[in-house]
Amino acid sequence: MREMEADIIIVGGGAAGMAAAISAAEQGAEVIVFEKANTTGGCANMAMGLLGVETKMQKERLIDCTREAAFQKFMDYTHWRSDARLVKNYIYKSASTIEWLESMGVKFALPSKYFPGSEATWHIVQPKTGAPGLRAAATMIKAMTDRAEELGVKICLESPVQKLIKDDGDVIGVVAKDKDGEIEAYGSAVIIATGGFGDSPEFIKKYTRFEWGKDLFSYRIPGLTGDGISMAWDAGAARDRMDMELVFFAPNTGGYAPIELPFRQPNVFVNLDGERFYDESVVENPVFSVNAIIRQKNRTVFSIIDESIMKHYEKNGLDLINVVTSNISMDDFKQEMNDLIKNGNDVLFIADSIEELAEKTGIDKEGLVKTINDYNEACKLRDNVFNKNPKYLKPLIGPKYYALKFAPSAYGSLGGIKINYKTQAVDTEDNVIPGLFAAGTDANSVCNPDYVFVLPGNTLGFAVNSGRMAGENAVQYIKENFTEE
Repeated sequence: MREMEADIIIVGGGAAGMAAAISAAEQGAEVIVFEKANTTGGCANMAMGLLGVETKMQKERLIDCTREAAFQKFMDYTHWRSDARLVKNYIYKSASTIEWLESMGVKFALPSKYFPGSEATWHIVQPKTGAPGLRAAATMIKAMTDRAEELGVKICLESPVQKLIKDDGDVIGVVAKDKDGEIEAYGSAVIIATGGFGDSPEFIKKYTRFEWGKDLFSYRIPGLTGDGISMAWDAGAARDRMDMELVFFAPNTGGYAPIELPFRQPNVFVNLDGERFYDESVVENPVFSVNAIIRQKNRTVFSIIDESIMKHYEKNGLDLINVVTSNISMDDFKQEMNDLIKNGNDVLFIADSIEELAEKTGIDKEGLVKTINDYNEACKLRDNVFNKNPKYLKPLIGPKYYALKFAPSAYGSLGGIKINYKTQAVDTEDNVIPGLFAAGTDANSVCNPDYVFVLPGNTLGFAVNSGRMAGENAVQYIKENFTEE
Protein backbone atom coordinates (compact mmCIF):
# COMPACT_ATOMS: atom_id res chain seq x y z
CA MET A 1 0.00 0.00 0.00
CA ARG A 2 1.32 3.42 -0.99
CA GLU A 3 1.14 6.48 1.24
CA MET A 4 0.55 10.12 0.38
CA GLU A 5 0.46 13.20 2.55
CA ALA A 6 -0.95 16.72 2.32
CA ASP A 7 -2.48 19.35 4.54
CA ILE A 8 -5.99 18.79 3.17
CA ILE A 9 -7.51 15.77 1.44
CA ILE A 10 -10.58 16.40 -0.71
CA VAL A 11 -12.95 13.60 -1.67
CA GLY A 12 -14.56 14.55 -4.99
CA GLY A 13 -13.42 16.78 -7.82
CA GLY A 14 -16.71 18.47 -8.73
CA ALA A 15 -17.59 22.12 -8.31
CA ALA A 16 -17.49 22.00 -4.49
CA GLY A 17 -14.32 19.94 -4.36
CA MET A 18 -12.45 22.11 -6.85
CA ALA A 19 -13.58 25.29 -5.10
CA ALA A 20 -12.36 23.88 -1.79
CA ALA A 21 -9.03 22.86 -3.34
CA ILE A 22 -8.41 26.27 -4.89
CA SER A 23 -9.40 28.28 -1.82
CA ALA A 24 -7.18 26.15 0.43
CA ALA A 25 -4.24 26.18 -1.98
CA GLU A 26 -4.49 29.96 -2.37
CA GLN A 27 -3.76 30.14 1.36
CA GLY A 28 -0.67 28.00 1.01
CA ALA A 29 -2.11 24.60 1.90
CA GLU A 30 -0.93 21.43 0.19
CA VAL A 31 -4.00 19.74 -1.29
CA ILE A 32 -4.80 16.36 -2.81
CA VAL A 33 -8.10 15.77 -4.63
CA PHE A 34 -9.34 12.22 -5.19
CA GLU A 35 -11.94 11.88 -7.97
CA LYS A 36 -13.34 8.52 -9.03
CA ALA A 37 -14.31 9.64 -12.55
CA ASN A 38 -11.83 10.22 -15.35
CA THR A 39 -12.42 13.96 -15.34
CA THR A 40 -13.24 16.73 -12.91
CA GLY A 41 -16.56 18.52 -12.66
CA GLY A 42 -19.12 15.85 -11.84
CA CYS A 43 -22.70 17.05 -12.26
CA ALA A 44 -21.48 20.65 -12.59
CA ASN A 45 -20.54 19.78 -16.17
CA MET A 46 -24.28 19.59 -16.86
CA ALA A 47 -25.12 22.90 -15.16
CA MET A 48 -25.67 26.39 -16.54
CA GLY A 49 -24.76 28.83 -13.81
CA LEU A 50 -24.71 29.76 -10.15
CA LEU A 51 -26.31 32.19 -7.75
CA GLY A 52 -24.82 35.59 -7.12
CA VAL A 53 -26.27 38.48 -5.11
CA GLU A 54 -25.05 42.10 -5.38
CA THR A 55 -22.59 41.26 -8.13
CA LYS A 56 -21.08 43.88 -10.43
CA MET A 57 -23.07 42.46 -13.34
CA GLN A 58 -26.32 42.93 -11.43
CA LYS A 59 -25.45 46.47 -10.39
CA GLU A 60 -24.54 47.39 -13.98
CA ARG A 61 -27.99 46.17 -15.07
CA LEU A 62 -29.80 47.95 -12.22
CA ILE A 63 -30.86 44.62 -10.69
CA ASP A 64 -31.57 45.65 -7.13
CA CYS A 65 -31.78 42.33 -5.27
CA THR A 66 -29.79 42.99 -2.10
CA ARG A 67 -28.06 40.43 0.09
CA GLU A 68 -30.40 41.33 2.94
CA ALA A 69 -33.49 40.87 0.77
CA ALA A 70 -32.19 37.62 -0.73
CA PHE A 71 -31.42 36.21 2.72
CA GLN A 72 -34.89 37.15 3.95
CA LYS A 73 -36.54 35.67 0.85
CA PHE A 74 -34.55 32.46 1.22
CA MET A 75 -35.41 32.04 4.88
CA ASP A 76 -39.07 32.93 4.35
CA TYR A 77 -39.26 30.38 1.53
CA THR A 78 -37.85 27.66 3.79
CA HIS A 79 -39.90 28.82 6.80
CA TRP A 80 -36.60 29.12 8.70
CA ARG A 81 -36.00 25.36 8.61
CA SER A 82 -32.52 26.01 7.24
CA ASP A 83 -29.38 26.89 9.18
CA ALA A 84 -29.69 30.67 9.02
CA ARG A 85 -25.99 31.39 9.59
CA LEU A 86 -24.99 28.92 6.88
CA VAL A 87 -27.48 30.47 4.45
CA LYS A 88 -26.29 33.97 5.28
CA ASN A 89 -22.62 33.04 4.87
CA TYR A 90 -23.41 31.50 1.50
CA ILE A 91 -25.48 34.39 0.14
CA TYR A 92 -23.18 37.10 1.44
CA LYS A 93 -20.16 35.35 -0.08
CA SER A 94 -21.76 34.79 -3.48
CA ALA A 95 -20.80 38.11 -5.11
CA SER A 96 -17.13 37.72 -4.25
CA THR A 97 -17.30 34.16 -5.59
CA ILE A 98 -18.45 35.42 -8.98
CA GLU A 99 -15.47 37.81 -9.07
CA TRP A 100 -13.20 35.01 -7.85
CA LEU A 101 -14.30 32.85 -10.78
CA GLU A 102 -13.91 35.77 -13.20
CA SER A 103 -10.31 36.14 -12.00
CA MET A 104 -9.75 32.58 -13.28
CA GLY A 105 -11.06 33.55 -16.71
CA VAL A 106 -14.66 32.44 -16.30
CA LYS A 107 -17.04 34.66 -18.25
CA PHE A 108 -20.72 35.07 -17.46
CA ALA A 109 -23.31 35.79 -20.12
CA LEU A 110 -25.89 37.41 -17.88
CA PRO A 111 -27.57 37.31 -14.49
CA SER A 112 -30.98 35.81 -15.21
CA LYS A 113 -34.30 34.94 -13.68
CA TYR A 114 -35.51 31.36 -14.02
CA PHE A 115 -39.11 32.49 -14.47
CA PRO A 116 -40.75 35.94 -14.26
CA GLY A 117 -41.58 35.69 -10.55
CA SER A 118 -38.01 34.84 -9.54
CA GLU A 119 -34.99 37.08 -8.94
CA ALA A 120 -32.20 37.59 -11.46
CA THR A 121 -29.58 35.78 -9.39
CA TRP A 122 -28.68 33.04 -11.89
CA HIS A 123 -25.28 33.91 -13.36
CA ILE A 124 -25.19 31.89 -16.57
CA VAL A 125 -21.73 30.82 -17.68
CA GLN A 126 -20.72 31.95 -21.16
CA PRO A 127 -19.14 29.01 -23.03
CA LYS A 128 -16.17 29.69 -25.26
CA THR A 129 -18.24 28.53 -28.20
CA GLY A 130 -21.98 28.64 -28.69
CA ALA A 131 -24.83 30.23 -26.77
CA PRO A 132 -25.37 29.74 -23.04
CA GLY A 133 -27.44 26.70 -22.24
CA LEU A 134 -27.32 23.27 -20.67
CA ARG A 135 -23.73 22.18 -19.89
CA ALA A 136 -22.43 25.75 -20.10
CA ALA A 137 -20.77 25.43 -16.68
CA ALA A 138 -18.34 22.83 -18.05
CA THR A 139 -16.32 25.84 -19.22
CA MET A 140 -16.14 27.04 -15.61
CA ILE A 141 -14.96 23.62 -14.41
CA LYS A 142 -12.13 23.67 -16.97
CA ALA A 143 -10.97 27.08 -15.68
CA MET A 144 -11.17 25.90 -12.06
CA THR A 145 -9.21 22.75 -12.83
CA ASP A 146 -6.51 24.77 -14.57
CA ARG A 147 -6.32 27.12 -11.59
CA ALA A 148 -6.04 24.26 -9.12
CA GLU A 149 -3.20 22.67 -11.07
CA GLU A 150 -1.48 26.04 -11.36
CA LEU A 151 -1.55 26.25 -7.55
CA GLY A 152 0.02 22.81 -7.22
CA VAL A 153 -3.10 20.86 -6.25
CA LYS A 154 -2.57 17.15 -6.95
CA ILE A 155 -5.65 15.77 -8.72
CA CYS A 156 -5.91 11.98 -8.71
CA LEU A 157 -8.46 10.84 -11.30
CA GLU A 158 -10.03 7.39 -11.41
CA SER A 159 -9.12 7.09 -7.75
CA PRO A 160 -12.23 6.45 -5.65
CA VAL A 161 -11.99 6.91 -1.91
CA GLN A 162 -13.15 3.86 0.01
CA LYS A 163 -13.18 5.05 3.61
CA LEU A 164 -12.01 7.70 6.04
CA ILE A 165 -9.16 7.14 8.48
CA LYS A 166 -9.80 8.18 12.08
CA ASP A 167 -7.44 8.46 15.03
CA ASP A 168 -8.85 8.95 18.52
CA GLY A 169 -12.00 10.54 17.06
CA ASP A 170 -10.24 12.83 14.60
CA VAL A 171 -10.44 12.33 10.84
CA ILE A 172 -6.85 12.23 9.60
CA GLY A 173 -7.02 10.82 6.09
CA VAL A 174 -8.58 8.48 3.56
CA VAL A 175 -8.06 5.13 1.92
CA ALA A 176 -8.32 5.41 -1.86
CA LYS A 177 -7.71 3.05 -4.74
CA ASP A 178 -6.38 3.57 -8.25
CA LYS A 179 -5.23 1.27 -11.04
CA ASP A 180 -2.04 0.51 -9.13
CA GLY A 181 -3.71 -0.44 -5.87
CA GLU A 182 -4.62 1.08 -2.52
CA ILE A 183 -3.42 4.42 -1.23
CA GLU A 184 -3.43 5.75 2.31
CA ALA A 185 -3.48 9.55 2.17
CA TYR A 186 -2.97 11.44 5.41
CA GLY A 187 -3.79 15.06 6.15
CA SER A 188 -4.86 17.40 8.91
CA ALA A 189 -8.36 17.82 7.43
CA VAL A 190 -10.63 16.00 5.00
CA ILE A 191 -13.36 17.66 2.93
CA ILE A 192 -16.12 15.48 1.48
CA ALA A 193 -17.69 16.77 -1.74
CA THR A 194 -18.85 13.76 -3.73
CA GLY A 195 -21.98 15.19 -5.32
CA GLY A 196 -24.76 13.33 -3.55
CA PHE A 197 -26.70 10.17 -4.41
CA GLY A 198 -28.54 10.99 -7.64
CA ASP A 199 -27.16 7.87 -9.35
CA SER A 200 -28.29 5.50 -6.61
CA PRO A 201 -31.83 4.09 -6.89
CA GLU A 202 -31.15 2.32 -3.59
CA PHE A 203 -30.38 5.58 -1.75
CA ILE A 204 -33.35 7.29 -3.39
CA LYS A 205 -35.76 4.55 -2.34
CA LYS A 206 -34.40 4.32 1.20
CA TYR A 207 -34.01 7.99 2.05
CA THR A 208 -36.57 9.87 -0.05
CA ARG A 209 -40.26 9.64 -0.95
CA PHE A 210 -39.60 8.18 -4.38
CA GLU A 211 -38.68 5.06 -6.29
CA TRP A 212 -36.50 5.73 -9.29
CA GLY A 213 -38.03 4.58 -12.58
CA LYS A 214 -41.47 4.18 -11.00
CA ASP A 215 -42.51 7.63 -9.78
CA LEU A 216 -39.25 9.52 -10.27
CA PHE A 217 -37.41 10.00 -13.58
CA SER A 218 -34.44 12.09 -12.52
CA TYR A 219 -31.06 12.74 -14.08
CA ARG A 220 -28.48 10.14 -13.13
CA ILE A 221 -24.95 11.49 -13.37
CA PRO A 222 -22.73 8.37 -13.29
CA GLY A 223 -20.86 7.84 -10.05
CA LEU A 224 -23.02 9.94 -7.72
CA THR A 225 -23.91 7.03 -5.49
CA GLY A 226 -23.71 8.52 -2.00
CA ASP A 227 -20.17 7.31 -1.30
CA GLY A 228 -19.10 10.41 0.59
CA ILE A 229 -22.30 10.50 2.60
CA SER A 230 -21.87 6.89 3.69
CA MET A 231 -18.25 7.50 4.65
CA ALA A 232 -19.20 10.52 6.72
CA TRP A 233 -21.94 8.57 8.49
CA ASP A 234 -19.50 5.76 9.22
CA ALA A 235 -17.18 8.35 10.74
CA GLY A 236 -19.95 9.52 13.07
CA ALA A 237 -21.55 12.37 11.11
CA ALA A 238 -25.28 12.85 11.60
CA ARG A 239 -27.75 12.39 8.77
CA ASP A 240 -29.42 15.63 7.74
CA ARG A 241 -32.54 16.05 5.65
CA MET A 242 -32.34 14.21 2.32
CA ASP A 243 -34.50 14.77 -0.74
CA MET A 244 -34.31 15.34 -4.46
CA GLU A 245 -33.91 18.64 -6.30
CA LEU A 246 -37.36 18.21 -7.76
CA VAL A 247 -38.66 19.41 -11.11
CA PHE A 248 -41.01 17.71 -13.60
CA PHE A 249 -40.30 16.24 -17.01
CA ALA A 250 -41.86 13.95 -19.56
CA PRO A 251 -40.48 10.56 -18.44
CA ASN A 252 -37.47 9.13 -20.23
CA THR A 253 -37.05 12.04 -22.65
CA GLY A 254 -33.91 13.53 -21.15
CA GLY A 255 -35.56 16.52 -19.49
CA TYR A 256 -36.46 19.86 -21.09
CA ALA A 257 -36.67 17.98 -24.38
CA PRO A 258 -38.10 19.75 -27.45
CA ILE A 259 -41.22 17.57 -27.19
CA GLU A 260 -42.13 19.40 -23.98
CA LEU A 261 -42.06 22.88 -25.51
CA PRO A 262 -45.77 23.53 -26.26
CA PHE A 263 -46.86 21.37 -23.30
CA ARG A 264 -44.80 23.11 -20.60
CA GLN A 265 -47.26 25.98 -20.87
CA PRO A 266 -50.36 27.07 -18.90
CA ASN A 267 -52.53 24.58 -20.79
CA VAL A 268 -55.06 22.23 -19.26
CA PHE A 269 -53.28 19.83 -16.88
CA VAL A 270 -55.24 16.79 -15.67
CA ASN A 271 -54.59 13.74 -13.51
CA LEU A 272 -55.59 10.15 -14.24
CA ASP A 273 -59.12 10.89 -13.02
CA GLY A 274 -59.37 13.48 -15.78
CA GLU A 275 -59.54 16.35 -13.27
CA ARG A 276 -57.61 19.57 -13.13
CA PHE A 277 -55.55 19.81 -9.94
CA TYR A 278 -53.95 23.28 -9.90
CA ASP A 279 -53.86 26.69 -11.51
CA GLU A 280 -51.80 25.92 -14.58
CA SER A 281 -50.32 29.42 -14.56
CA VAL A 282 -48.02 28.05 -11.84
CA VAL A 283 -46.34 25.81 -14.44
CA GLU A 284 -43.49 28.31 -14.71
CA ASN A 285 -42.29 27.37 -11.20
CA PRO A 286 -41.02 23.76 -11.41
CA VAL A 287 -41.14 23.21 -7.65
CA PHE A 288 -44.74 24.39 -7.22
CA SER A 289 -45.77 22.27 -10.20
CA VAL A 290 -44.02 19.09 -9.06
CA ASN A 291 -45.43 19.49 -5.55
CA ALA A 292 -48.90 19.46 -7.08
CA ILE A 293 -48.03 16.52 -9.34
CA ILE A 294 -46.74 14.44 -6.43
CA ARG A 295 -50.20 14.49 -4.85
CA GLN A 296 -51.86 12.92 -7.90
CA LYS A 297 -52.62 9.25 -8.56
CA ASN A 298 -49.46 7.38 -9.62
CA ARG A 299 -47.76 10.80 -9.58
CA THR A 300 -48.72 11.06 -13.25
CA VAL A 301 -50.38 13.99 -15.07
CA PHE A 302 -50.98 15.14 -18.63
CA SER A 303 -50.80 18.50 -20.37
CA ILE A 304 -53.45 18.69 -23.12
CA ILE A 305 -53.65 20.96 -26.15
CA ASP A 306 -55.41 20.81 -29.50
CA GLU A 307 -54.64 21.76 -33.07
CA SER A 308 -55.81 25.35 -32.60
CA ILE A 309 -53.54 25.89 -29.58
CA MET A 310 -50.65 24.29 -31.41
CA LYS A 311 -51.12 26.71 -34.32
CA HIS A 312 -51.46 29.62 -31.89
CA TYR A 313 -48.04 28.81 -30.39
CA GLU A 314 -46.51 28.43 -33.84
CA LYS A 315 -47.86 31.77 -35.01
CA ASN A 316 -47.66 33.93 -31.87
CA GLY A 317 -45.01 32.23 -29.81
CA LEU A 318 -45.26 30.48 -26.47
CA ASP A 319 -47.00 31.99 -23.46
CA LEU A 320 -44.06 31.25 -21.16
CA ILE A 321 -40.36 30.87 -21.86
CA ASN A 322 -37.32 30.57 -19.64
CA VAL A 323 -33.57 30.58 -20.11
CA VAL A 324 -33.44 26.79 -20.35
CA THR A 325 -35.96 26.51 -23.18
CA SER A 326 -35.19 29.76 -24.99
CA ASN A 327 -32.89 28.00 -27.47
CA ILE A 328 -35.54 25.43 -28.41
CA SER A 329 -37.94 26.23 -31.26
CA MET A 330 -41.24 24.80 -32.46
CA ASP A 331 -39.29 23.38 -35.41
CA ASP A 332 -37.27 21.34 -32.90
CA PHE A 333 -40.55 20.22 -31.34
CA LYS A 334 -41.98 19.10 -34.69
CA GLN A 335 -38.85 17.12 -35.48
CA GLU A 336 -38.96 15.31 -32.14
CA MET A 337 -42.71 14.75 -32.38
CA ASN A 338 -42.27 13.12 -35.78
CA ASP A 339 -39.46 10.93 -34.41
CA LEU A 340 -41.61 9.82 -31.46
CA ILE A 341 -44.54 9.02 -33.73
CA LYS A 342 -42.26 7.06 -36.05
CA ASN A 343 -40.42 5.12 -33.36
CA GLY A 344 -43.21 4.69 -30.83
CA ASN A 345 -43.31 6.10 -27.31
CA ASP A 346 -45.31 6.16 -24.09
CA VAL A 347 -45.39 9.90 -23.36
CA LEU A 348 -46.97 11.60 -26.40
CA PHE A 349 -50.55 10.81 -27.39
CA ILE A 350 -52.51 12.12 -30.40
CA ALA A 351 -56.22 11.54 -31.00
CA ASP A 352 -59.18 12.76 -33.08
CA SER A 353 -61.46 13.18 -30.05
CA ILE A 354 -61.27 13.68 -26.30
CA GLU A 355 -62.76 10.21 -25.82
CA GLU A 356 -60.04 8.62 -27.95
CA LEU A 357 -57.39 10.63 -26.10
CA ALA A 358 -58.70 9.27 -22.80
CA GLU A 359 -58.48 5.71 -24.09
CA LYS A 360 -54.92 6.14 -25.35
CA THR A 361 -53.62 7.82 -22.19
CA GLY A 362 -55.49 5.79 -19.62
CA ILE A 363 -57.24 8.86 -18.25
CA ASP A 364 -60.77 8.31 -16.94
CA LYS A 365 -63.00 9.01 -19.96
CA GLU A 366 -66.01 10.51 -18.18
CA GLY A 367 -63.81 12.66 -15.99
CA LEU A 368 -61.79 14.00 -18.91
CA VAL A 369 -64.84 14.75 -21.09
CA LYS A 370 -66.49 16.64 -18.23
CA THR A 371 -63.31 18.57 -17.43
CA ILE A 372 -62.77 19.67 -21.03
CA ASN A 373 -66.43 20.67 -21.42
CA ASP A 374 -66.30 22.68 -18.19
CA TYR A 375 -62.99 24.24 -19.18
CA ASN A 376 -64.28 25.29 -22.59
CA GLU A 377 -67.22 26.99 -20.87
CA ALA A 378 -64.81 28.72 -18.48
CA CYS A 379 -62.89 30.08 -21.47
CA LYS A 380 -66.00 32.08 -22.39
CA LEU A 381 -66.14 33.89 -19.05
CA ARG A 382 -63.82 32.90 -16.18
CA ASP A 383 -62.25 29.93 -14.43
CA ASN A 384 -64.30 29.25 -11.31
CA VAL A 385 -62.14 26.30 -10.25
CA PHE A 386 -58.71 27.93 -9.79
CA ASN A 387 -59.24 31.52 -11.00
CA LYS A 388 -56.71 31.01 -13.77
CA ASN A 389 -55.54 34.15 -15.53
CA PRO A 390 -58.00 34.71 -18.43
CA LYS A 391 -55.17 35.38 -20.90
CA TYR A 392 -54.22 31.71 -20.59
CA LEU A 393 -57.74 30.36 -21.14
CA LYS A 394 -57.78 28.75 -24.59
CA PRO A 395 -60.65 26.38 -25.52
CA LEU A 396 -59.88 22.93 -26.90
CA ILE A 397 -61.90 22.56 -30.09
CA GLY A 398 -59.87 20.08 -32.18
CA PRO A 399 -59.82 18.68 -34.71
CA LYS A 400 -56.77 16.89 -33.26
CA TYR A 401 -55.92 16.60 -29.57
CA TYR A 402 -52.48 16.12 -28.05
CA ALA A 403 -51.43 15.01 -24.56
CA LEU A 404 -47.96 14.76 -23.03
CA LYS A 405 -47.33 12.78 -19.87
CA PHE A 406 -45.42 14.47 -17.04
CA ALA A 407 -44.01 12.98 -13.84
CA PRO A 408 -41.64 14.01 -11.03
CA SER A 409 -38.01 14.36 -11.96
CA ALA A 410 -34.95 15.92 -10.37
CA TYR A 411 -31.60 17.40 -11.28
CA GLY A 412 -30.03 15.35 -8.50
CA SER A 413 -30.13 14.80 -4.76
CA LEU A 414 -29.94 17.24 -1.87
CA GLY A 415 -28.40 16.72 1.56
CA GLY A 416 -27.11 13.87 3.64
CA ILE A 417 -24.27 15.06 5.86
CA LYS A 418 -25.13 17.44 8.68
CA ILE A 419 -22.76 20.39 8.89
CA ASN A 420 -22.60 23.59 10.91
CA TYR A 421 -22.25 27.06 9.46
CA LYS A 422 -18.47 26.55 9.31
CA THR A 423 -19.02 23.52 7.04
CA GLN A 424 -17.74 21.18 9.76
CA ALA A 425 -19.44 17.79 9.95
CA VAL A 426 -21.28 17.26 13.23
CA ASP A 427 -22.60 14.21 15.03
CA THR A 428 -26.11 13.52 16.30
CA GLU A 429 -25.42 15.70 19.35
CA ASP A 430 -24.19 18.53 17.09
CA ASN A 431 -20.62 18.03 18.28
CA VAL A 432 -17.96 18.78 15.66
CA ILE A 433 -16.10 15.79 14.22
CA PRO A 434 -12.52 17.12 14.26
CA GLY A 435 -10.91 17.25 10.86
CA LEU A 436 -14.04 16.47 8.83
CA PHE A 437 -15.71 19.02 6.58
CA ALA A 438 -18.38 18.64 3.88
CA ALA A 439 -19.54 20.85 1.03
CA GLY A 440 -21.81 20.89 -2.00
CA THR A 441 -24.68 18.52 -2.66
CA ASP A 442 -23.59 16.06 0.04
CA ALA A 443 -24.33 18.74 2.64
CA ASN A 444 -26.96 20.85 0.87
CA SER A 445 -29.87 20.70 3.29
CA VAL A 446 -30.51 24.45 3.14
CA CYS A 447 -33.22 24.06 0.49
CA ASN A 448 -35.74 22.81 3.02
CA PRO A 449 -38.36 21.64 2.20
CA ASP A 450 -38.12 22.82 -1.42
CA TYR A 451 -35.45 23.98 -3.81
CA VAL A 452 -35.49 27.78 -3.62
CA PHE A 453 -36.28 28.49 -7.28
CA VAL A 454 -37.18 32.11 -6.50
CA LEU A 455 -33.40 32.62 -6.17
CA PRO A 456 -32.15 30.50 -9.09
CA GLY A 457 -28.64 29.08 -9.20
CA ASN A 458 -28.77 27.58 -5.73
CA THR A 459 -27.37 24.10 -6.35
CA LEU A 460 -24.21 25.15 -8.15
CA GLY A 461 -24.10 28.33 -6.07
CA PHE A 462 -24.13 26.41 -2.81
CA ALA A 463 -21.58 23.94 -4.18
CA VAL A 464 -19.00 26.56 -5.15
CA ASN A 465 -19.57 28.83 -2.17
CA SER A 466 -19.66 26.07 0.44
CA GLY A 467 -16.58 24.60 -1.22
CA ARG A 468 -14.77 27.91 -0.83
CA MET A 469 -15.90 28.11 2.77
CA ALA A 470 -14.81 24.55 3.49
CA GLY A 471 -11.36 25.18 2.03
CA GLU A 472 -10.92 28.36 4.04
CA ASN A 473 -12.31 26.85 7.23
CA ALA A 474 -10.13 23.75 6.91
CA VAL A 475 -7.04 25.95 6.64
CA GLN A 476 -8.16 27.90 9.70
CA TYR A 477 -8.74 24.64 11.58
CA ILE A 478 -5.19 23.53 10.75
CA LYS A 479 -3.74 26.86 11.88
CA GLU A 480 -5.58 26.69 15.17
CA ASN A 481 -4.76 23.07 15.94
CA PHE A 482 -1.53 22.09 14.21
CA THR A 483 0.57 25.20 13.60
CA GLU A 484 3.49 25.58 15.97
CA GLU A 485 3.74 28.97 17.65
